[in-house]
Amino acid sequence: MFYNLLEFPEANPQNRELILGEILNEYSPDIFMICELQSGFGADLILKTALNATENLYKRATFVPNQSGGANLQQMLYFRKDKFLLEAEEVIQTNIRDINHYSLKLSTKGMQTNPVLIEIFVSHLKSSQGGTNEQLRLEMVQEFTNRLATLDPNAFVIFAGDFNLYSSTEPAYIELLDPTNAIVMADPIDTPGAWSTNINFQDIHTQSTRVSSGPFGAGAGGGLDDRFDFILVSENMLTNPSLRYIPDTYKAFGNNGNCFDLSINDTNCSGFYSETLRENLYNMSDHLPIVMNLETNEEIVILNTPSLVIDNSIYLENTSVSEKLKIVYPNATPIQFWIINSMGQILSEFNSEGGENLEWDVSYLPTGFYYLKFNTQNNSPIKFIKQ
Repeated sequence: MFYNLLEFPEANPQNRELILGEILNEYSPDIFMICELQSGFGADLILKTALNATENLYKRATFVPNQSGGANLQQMLYFRKDKFLLEAEEVIQTNIRDINHYSLKLSTKGMQTNPVLIEIFVSHLKSSQGGTNEQLRLEMVQEFTNRLATLDPNAFVIFAGDFNLYSSTEPAYIELLDPTNAIVMADPIDTPGAWSTNINFQDIHTQSTRVSSGPFGAGAGGGLDDRFDFILVSENMLTNPSLRYIPDTYKAFGNNGNCFDLSINDTNCSGFYSETLRENLYNMSDHLPIVMNLETNEEIVILNTPSLVIDNSIYLENTSVSEKLKIVYPNATPIQFWIINSMGQILSEFNSEGGENLEWDVSYLPTGFYYLKFNTQNNSPIKFIKQ
């Protein structure tokens, strides 16, 4: 997931880390990339209150104040510490804002001899229209494409951020997808066009979640009519089974495809994404998050962590399974369980009288990430991997 958090933590409303926590409970990303972070204090608020409120699952990278220009905004990476190791961090200076580079290693059985490394770059390109701003965006992007020449040509690369692009004909977008770059990048949804204020692209618009920014004192208004936020991947991630983008999982999270020029919480924007989620997105930021799913054919090894326990009574014996999902639930209280996918769709459900360990056949599920939900008071879902 990538998310522009809008001048976090100072922009209104107060205590947005609580709102963010509710949003993240709806998706639970393994990798969480953000921009418009103002301080290390804000970085810790997100980690402790939004991500690790009930489970100690996540770590973050180092907060480094912006080294480029005068903007007091920065990027940050959060990741599941039971699945990834942070191998390296780098700040790339540009004419406007830093680009932050992080190297993540996926925890796999063969990570010592055949590691799956992900080179993640998080950015916030120059805003606004006009030739001068387009040129500044291009110059920022060129710092990234030049950096590609220093990486392994077979590297898995993610470039995410608020790109502030208005169309696919902008020089910065053309530069990003240039087939002569040292590592060729791809837009997972491959949807070129004039995105801005164009109803034909309403299902991929990410800004603005608000018709008016007046009540908040920051951010943009105008309703949902721009595709500013992106996650690009290296072309090898479209086909390489070691780390592959799963087709049709790239989404503007919260966008039901019927919200052109409206606030995201408008009653006319109803659909798959719930009213509660859309209200939280409206209050959190003037941008929507971008989400997508990746898969690997490597055997994932869950790193030692006590974080599998959800409320000291329900946990999984193993969060990486191939046939049986084994649920430990010693309480003698009836409970209902659901298995859902990353889009929140219920795939299966069953009831238990409690006081027993349960086995649930999941062999029929395709390989990927899923969630076990249950109807207790502390009902944060448990993510598991179907191998």
